Amino acid sequence: MKTIRIGVLGCADIARRRMLPAMAARDGVRVAAVASRDAARARQLAAPYDARPVTGYAELVERDDIDAVYVPLPAALHERWTEAALRAGKHVLAEKPLTTASAATGRLVELAAASGLALMENVMFVHHSQHAAVAKLVAEGAIGELRAFRAEFAIPRLPDDDIRHRPELGGGALWDVGVYPVRAALHFLGDGLDVLGATLTEGPGRAVDTAGAALLSTPDGVSAQLTFGLDHAYRSAYEIGGSLGRLTVERAFTPPAGHRPCVRIERRTGTEEIVLPPDDQVAATVGAFAAAVRSGAAPDPVLVEQARLLDEVRERAARR
Repeated sequence: MKTIRIGVLGCADIARRRMLPAMAARDGVRVAAVASRDAARARQLAAPYDARPVTGYAELVERDDIDAVYVPLPAALHERWTEAALRAGKHVLAEKPLTTASAATGRLVELAAASGLALMENVMFVHHSQHAAVAKLVAEGAIGELRAFRAEFAIPRLPDDDIRHRPELGGGALWDVGVYPVRAALHFLGDGLDVLGATLTEGPGRAVDTAGAALLSTPDGVSAQLTFGLDHAYRSAYEIGGSLGRLTVERAFTPPAGHRPCVRIERRTGTEEIVLPPDDQVAATVGAFAAAVRSGAAPDPVLVEQARLLDEVRERAARR
C-alpha cells in the first residue's frame, strides 16, 4: 500500500487539533475524506487537507477510495461505526474506549483479526518513548523488586454542556480519563490483574460519574492504586514502588511534543533525576497505526484485557 488514505468520522476537537495535523505530516498517510452530519462542518475541516467532505458517516465507510477510518466520535458510538468500517473492509483507529462493554470489544477484535484488518485504540501515551525507558529501568533493578503501582489522571471541571456529561453518549470519568491509569497498570504490571475494589462518584447535578478510584492486584500481590476524575486539579502521573526505591513520572499521559520527561528515582541513598529526550506521542501513534495497516498486524490483546478491567471497575463500584 503506497499511501494510506484515511477517512475521518466526525469533527471532534481531538481530530481537529491533534490527529489530523499529525496524519497530514506523516509520509505515506493522507487525510482523504472527512464526514459529518453537517455538510458545512465537513467542508470546513476537510479544506486544509484537500480532503473530500462527506455528509453522513455511512457514506464515508463505504467509499472505495478510503483504506482506513479514524473514529473520534462520542464513546457510545464507537462500537457501531467501528464495526461498520471493519465490515466495509477498512482498517480502524478509534478513540478510547473502543467500546463501553468488554463483550463488544472482544467481538470487534475477533472481527478485525478474522478480516486481516488493523484495529487500534487511540491510547497515545503508550507510544511515547519515556515509558519504554521507565520499563527498562525497572527491569534493570533500578528500584529493586516491584511492590506497588499508583497512577492518577484528573482534569479540571468541564463545561456543563460537554458531551462527557451525557450518559447516552458514553460520558463519565471512567470512560474518559479512567482508561489512562487502567492502561498504565496493564502496561507495567501485565495481564491477570484483579479488581479488588472500586468506587465511582457522581458530581452534584451530574448524571455520570465524575470521579473514581480502583484497587487492583497482580497474581503475585503487587497492588495498583488508580484514581481519576473530571472535576479536579490537573494531575497526570504514575509512581512505581520497589523494594529499594520509588520511581515517579509526571505529565505521564498527555505531554506536549516538546516536553522533556523527567524520571525521578528516590532511594535511601538519595534522589536521581533522569531527563529524557522529548517525543511526540501523537506522531508516534499515527506511525504505529500506519505500520499496523501495512503489516496486517492483529489487534493487540490488551484491548480485551483493558475492556475487562473497565467493566469490572464499574461492576465493583455498583456493588457498594
